[in-house]
Amino acid sequence: MSLLSADHVCVRFGSDEVLHDITLSLNPAEIVTILGPNGSGKSTLLRALLGILPVAEGRIQRQPGLRIGYVPQRLQIDRTMPITVRRFLSLPVRVTDAAAVEALARVGMAGHDADQMTTLSGGQLQRVLLARALLAGPQVLMLDEPTQGLDQPGEAAFYRLIEEVRRDTGAAVLMVSHDLHVVMAASDRVICLNGHICCEGTPRVVSTAPEYRALFGLGTQGALALYRHEHDHDHAGDDPHHHHGHAHDHA
Repeated sequence: MSLLSADHVCVRFGSDEVLHDITLSLNPAEIVTILGPNGSGKSTLLRALLGILPVAEGRIQRQPGLRIGYVPQRLQIDRTMPITVRRFLSLPVRVTDAAAVEALARVGMAGHDADQMTTLSGGQLQRVLLARALLAGPQVLMLDEPTQGLDQPGEAAFYRLIEEVRRDTGAAVLMVSHDLHVVMAASDRVICLNGHICCEGTPRVVSTAPEYRALFGLGTQGALALYRHEHDHDHAGDDPHHHHGHAHDHA
């Protein structure tokens, strides 16, 4: 039974149909990336799946009592308002010190609880947002362009962290991105979106699909070479659904 599904969903803003006939599902412990150019409806789809936006047609089903952790695209922090990482983790729901310490340790931010949110780097901020999302013990983690603004090593480190979270907690991950490079390596399945689903499949299948190349204006080899370089030497022979003991560098 899927945790979350959309069945022939359409979303309209006024007379403008932003999403057309979207059917997808998310299974336990699966990492799915929704990939598409800016304006393709990715964030809209995430908000519809979260139940924040109404659908004009079709239906969205969530497993009863489904716990979802959400990492927003960007968090604007008021620079004039001091707030520590620890305080931030208790917004809006107060959490124990033990839970906060554990969540920060899981995302590689142990010892940063007294830091001011305004002093964090982009990568540190994303890790704190992830820590807060994990405090709910989510069965599904939804991330809206979580690595926007990070450099490529920062992106790679964040995606490795997501794979570890999936491995350690069993949470399914639904991620939105317009950046195909590192995304590919972390995903079990990629869904290409441009108002409708253009193509979907494993990263290897999608990266050679003509619809995908047309969407991103790519030649075939670039994307596939990058995917192979990022992924294959780490995961040769891994079962695609259970990643154990990667030889990853966590610098």
